[in-house]
Amino acid sequence: MAALWLRRSLLAAACVSTAWLAACGSSVEKAFVPQRMIAFGDSMAYLGDATGSGRYTVNDGSVNNWTIQVAQHYGLTLASAAAGGMSYAQGNARINAKPDAAGNAATATIAEQVDHFLATQTVQPKDMALMSAGTADLIVGMQAVRTGTQTAAQYVAQATQAGADLAAQVRRLSGANLHVVVAGVYRLGRTPWATTLGQPDLLTSASDAFNNSLLLNIQDLGANVRYIEMAGYVNPINDTYHRPWNYIGFVNSTSPVCTSVDAGPGIGTGAGQVNSSLCTSGTLVGGADPNTYEFADQVYVTPASQRQLGDHAYNDVLRETW
Repeated sequence: MAALWLRRSLLAAACVSTAWLAACGSSVEKAFVPQRMIAFGDSMAYLGDATGSGRYTVNDGSVNNWTIQVAQHYGLTLASAAAGGMSYAQGNARINAKPDAAGNAATATIAEQVDHFLATQTVQPKDMALMSAGTADLIVGMQAVRTGTQTAAQYVAQATQAGADLAAQVRRLSGANLHVVVAGVYRLGRTPWATTLGQPDLLTSASDAFNNSLLLNIQDLGANVRYIEMAGYVNPINDTYHRPWNYIGFVNSTSPVCTSVDAGPGIGTGAGQVNSSLCTSGTLVGGADPNTYEFADQVYVTPASQRQLGDHAYNDVLRETW
């Protein structure tokens, strides 16, 4: 209830100013139309690399990432930086800390991704940056609770700090004159992983703490920053407050459609778990239609869900306010 009150309070305060038109549902006189799309983030935005590393979803050749879906709405393309594109997102990447969720210290953090972009690229007037991160940090924090190296209260405090850390990266990009679209994390308490752990409440509290902190620390950046609320578009169950009017439900929102078990650390939830970056049309639950499933593995979502997130970002936020 406290988290819900804070979110409503932030929204009410934001609506006093025209800066946060995205949150208030207003429109502007002249639309901002990007000419170049750039992306930063963790597994939710990762587009694979030149070696053929898969995306964290079903790798079935479809449009299977929300950042690509947004780009296509503007008639633009987006590819990983490793393949010559402008998406710097990395699978399992954390915001500031290393190693990543899977224990790999070589993975560039979101801060390092922004560093690289600003050091090697010239910002152009019609640049739009898409950013989504925080899931990997929440996974690492939950694993620390499970091993007893931090308490539940420390975990929520850590999530709060991670939200502020992501806001700092949004500020860097905004300060460099980019239009920035930042997505909060969806509620990990509603994932199959949360059910497996028996920790839906704690994972929800940490997710809400992250999002509230992110919002609080970017609320003065409304001129060229837009926030994408993901909570209502991932397994909203019967929560009428968070369920948007245009949410398209799934037949299965409780179990993964992929069967691609990873003997290694995978997505950071432990060895021997399903890792959707290894998932293809040939590694699905027998007879399953991935378009009717919400989750690819225990944390990350299917192409259908990714597309819905991208449509929500464009139709409900960007098109209406830029």
